[in-house]
Amino acid sequence: MSKVWFVTGSSRGLGRNFVEAALSRGDKVAATARTAASLDELVAAHGDAVLPLEMDVTDKAAVFESVKRAKEHFGRLDVIVNNAGYAQIGAVEELTEQQLRDQMETNLFGAVWVVQAALPYLREQRSGHIVQLSSAAGVIAMPLGGAYHASKWALEGLNEALAGEVADFGVKVTIIEPGGFATRSGKNPDPLANGHMARTDPAYDGLRRRLGATAGKQPAGDPTAAAQALLELVDSDNPPLRVLFGQGFYPMIQQAYADRLRTWADWQNLSARAHGAPAVGTQRPATKEKDGR
Repeated sequence: MSKVWFVTGSSRGLGRNFVEAALSRGDKVAATARTAASLDELVAAHGDAVLPLEMDVTDKAAVFESVKRAKEHFGRLDVIVNNAGYAQIGAVEELTEQQLRDQMETNLFGAVWVVQAALPYLREQRSGHIVQLSSAAGVIAMPLGGAYHASKWALEGLNEALAGEVADFGVKVTIIEPGGFATRSGKNPDPLANGHMARTDPAYDGLRRRLGATAGKQPAGDPTAAAQALLELVDSDNPPLRVLFGQGFYPMIQQAYADRLRTWADWQNLSARAHGAPAVGTQRPATKEKDGR
């Protein structure tokens, strides 16, 4: 049975590849983009199988209206892909309030609006699959990516909670954590290399030079392969909550989690004392019995 998709950020990058892969196998897609003209080629190639929708994910009312139109047009919704987003680059000290708010409005709140708009339909039909594009940057963090990391780490927690909330309704949730992909929009293998740049402070120039010398070393993934992997995920009866797309960041993530576990273990005595308990591995001095023995 063919599926009906709702995909944000369909004009380019991985989102465009996801849409094309779904359409190519006979599925139907409500494809959204901030500019409808960017979807003209999809309509020309696939006709009524694609519903082009001009939508900015930061516009809550527009998101709800677009999801409603998609449901009314196709009669159901099966796969919701939250793909729209961008990376704000800059040291935490360099970020303006507006830059940080804009990052969260798009990457976090935009995804929330899509989920909230789609869930009533998915709950009613007691089926559906919400796919959240996070990033390898959603589980590890690097200097100069604080705003982007904050948005993706927030998405990770939000969707993990969501998965537990909607499971009883037959709705699945998968968080995809891609590394860098060589898309037609020119994405660099470095997941933070194509973002919006904050005004630089010379105090961080040395850090920028050091990071620049190592940036882009990860291999660029094939976006068409990623699209085929997504099709396999949404066809699975038991999809994972989290999955990496790409191998380059897996060793880094393994090391990051090992470091966290080791640090927590190394500081367990302090953790216990902070809770008012005796330090781990120690006992309270034996108390004397009432008779003084």
